[in-house]
Amino acid sequence: MKEPEGKVDRTVATGLRLIEGFGLGLIAVGTVIAIGHMAMQVVHTGVVAVQDILLLFIYLEIITMVGLYFSSGKLPLRYTLYIAMVAIARYIILGMKGMTGWTIVALSSAILVLALAAIAIGFGDAWFPNDNS
Repeated sequence: MKEPEGKVDRTVATGLRLIEGFGLGLIAVGTVIAIGHMAMQVVHTGVVAVQDILLLFIYLEIITMVGLYFSSGKLPLRYTLYIAMVAIARYIILGMKGMTGWTIVALSSAILVLALAAIAIGFGDAWFPNDNS
């Protein structure tokens, strides 16, 4: 992405970066609060379930994604795919008793497609690096 040339363009770009940073900051703070709520619930019940651990992975991936954005200025697409895979796995675990076999197969296939997409993006980044972004 090229740098804005005019004063108005630079002002708009700076404003958008500030709004973006503020929004990502809110996401990070909200995620930390959610982690705290989950930790309090685990302490209160005294039970750590698999769905709690998967939810913690989702929270940590969100924090990592926000941190990577602030350090590099780029939002990595692969992390959103990882979050989606873990979220679908958590959904399967939570609702498996009420799901038909075909629903589980469809959701598992969705995880496979997301995993293949993450692999393809990884290969694309390695074989065709983009120095312009």
